[in-house]
Amino acid sequence: MTELWNWRIDGAQPVEVYPALAEALGRVVMPLAVADPARLPAYAVVCDVWQAPGEFATVVDCYGVPDQLPEHASIAALARLLGRNCLLRDDTLDAGRHLLVAPDGTVRPVHFDVRDTDDGEVLSRWRLCTLGDPGCRGWSQCHRSRWAPDTVAPALAAA
Repeated sequence: MTELWNWRIDGAQPVEVYPALAEALGRVVMPLAVADPARLPAYAVVCDVWQAPGEFATVVDCYGVPDQLPEHASIAALARLLGRNCLLRDDTLDAGRHLLVAPDGTVRPVHFDVRDTDDGEVLSRWRLCTLGDPGCRGWSQCHRSRWAPDTVAPALAAA
């Protein structure tokens, strides 16, 4: 079985993301635009990288990721290689809640305001998920996550 990963990066250009992805994943990375399924090596990962509006505007979709590749460790390696903060979805159904992975490997839950546009989902106004925020207290979805408010963990512990 294979997985689909969807990440966002703060301020990276697509041209710099592809080689960093290959190094972070330890695999050949084929851009979706040129990937030929008939000639695709079995160990390759197909990725699409593009710019979207808003914060964390570089979007990365990885298709057909082998199950044995750990997502948290892979995105932490990418953040370190690029020297940039990265995002992935958390385990709640809250569209505005993500996990922020810093270049030092630290993982913490964050919130964004999310707006759907013709150009895709726009993230804005990012803030930490913390008990100091009224939206994160009480019966919020934040408490249903393994990433409770104010959680800070190294990426390898998060895998």
